[in-house]
Order: sequence, then structure tokens, then C-alpha cells
Amino acid sequence: MPQTLRVFAGDCTTEFDAPNGERTQRGRVLALAKPDRTVLVHDADGYQPVAWLTRPESLTVESDDDGFALTARDGDRLLRVRSNGPGRRAAFAVTDAGVPVGDCPDCGAALVRAGGDVVCPGCDERYGLPAGATVYDDRTCNDCGLPLMRVARGESFDLCVDYACESLADAVREALDRRFDCPDCGRDLCVREHRGRTFLGCDGYPDCETAFSVPAGELVGTCACGLPLFETGTGVRCLDGTCERASATNAGP
Repeated sequence: MPQTLRVFAGDCTTEFDAPNGERTQRGRVLALAKPDRTVLVHDADGYQPVAWLTRPESLTVESDDDGFALTARDGDRLLRVRSNGPGRRAAFAVTDAGVPVGDCPDCGAALVRAGGDVVCPGCDERYGLPAGATVYDDRTCNDCGLPLMRVARGESFDLCVDYACESLADAVREALDRRFDCPDCGRDLCVREHRGRTFLGCDGYPDCETAFSVPAGELVGTCACGLPLFETGTGVRCLDGTCERASATNAGP
């Protein structure tokens, strides 16, 4: 559900102490305490805070009828904001902000892509995205109504962003399972999944522990070492990310 952003305003004394020096400022400012404990202190000028501490180890807020005090500590850095008088205080619900990618089928709120997730600010549902995924803003899953995403893992797949609805591992397994040989023992490389990551592991495990993460890209040929080549966002690479022969390619479908 939405988290809480706390806002403090008034005539304040702001102290910042760090190994490279310390400073004290006073003025009518606005202090924000974000849900991740980040503290930002803004005055009347420009967009940059006059003082801040990002995701500190601890944040203490003291508040009563006489005023308020915020103390944030992170290692040897200290930020303290103390009001000189009662000041004003408020709290607001906040969520992630991102690019709209459709509507939530459960609550009707706008779904947004924020970082590596598709998030609903209305009901707080969150769907983690695999690396390199592109989310469609005009195509939805026929079964659940969530957006579809395109993911490349050897081949390109259009799948629901909800893994419980459509499994990326199942799609990769259908495309790549047992298509390649283990370079160490010659047995099949099988598609497996561990903690949301898809990889090709030797069928001889545990006798042979050879395994490779499947990169975000499409198959474009065979490396000089015999393993497949993938076209990724940073160029062509071998399934074995440490392979020094990847530049010697046999390009082709």
C-alpha cells in the first residue's frame, strides 16, 4: 500500500556534520522525510536541497507542541533539523512513480513501470520484470488483463508480466532445452530456473556443475568455442560470458 512522506516546515536550524567538515544554517525551510529515511531540506532557492542525507542507517523524529527535530545518521555523517518554534507538520501517502503502461485489472488504477517492476499505485501489486524486458502499453494478456512484455532469451517471447500467468522459464525451456552440448562433458545443457533467473545447466549435475546464465538477447550464430552466440544490448556475446573467442563468430540463424 502507499507509504508515508512526512513534511516539516518552519524556522529551523539545520546542522550537517561529515568528515570533510560541518556547517550550520538557519532559515524558513521545508524538510522532507521519505519512506526510505532519506531527509531533504529545501529553502527558497533553486531545486537542490541545502542539506540532505540519502537512505541513512537511522532516522529519529521527535515532535510535540513546542516543535520538531529530525536526526539522521549514516556512519560518520549526521544531519539534524530542529525547529525554532512549533512549525508545521503533515503526512501524505506516496507511491512509486513511473511510465504508464496500462490499467490495473484488479482496482482500475494506472499501472506504471518503475525501475525493474510494473507497479500499481492503487492496490500496490508489483510484478518484477526480467532484465531487458520491454513492456507494451497497448497489449494485454487475454487471461488476466495485465500488460504483455517482450523478452529475448535466445528467441523473443511476448508474455504476461505476471510470472504466475505465463512462465518465462517455460518459454525458454521450449526454445532452448537440450539444444546445446556441455563444453566440459558433452551431455545436454538443460534449461533450469533459480530465484527468477534462467540458466542452461549440464544434465550431468551434480557430477558436472557447468552452467551458464541465458543472456538477454536472440541467437545469432555459433561461437568458435561451440556454444551459441547472442545479440545483446551491448553487442554479440557467447553463452559463456567469459569466453575469449566470442569475436570469432559463425554468424547466421
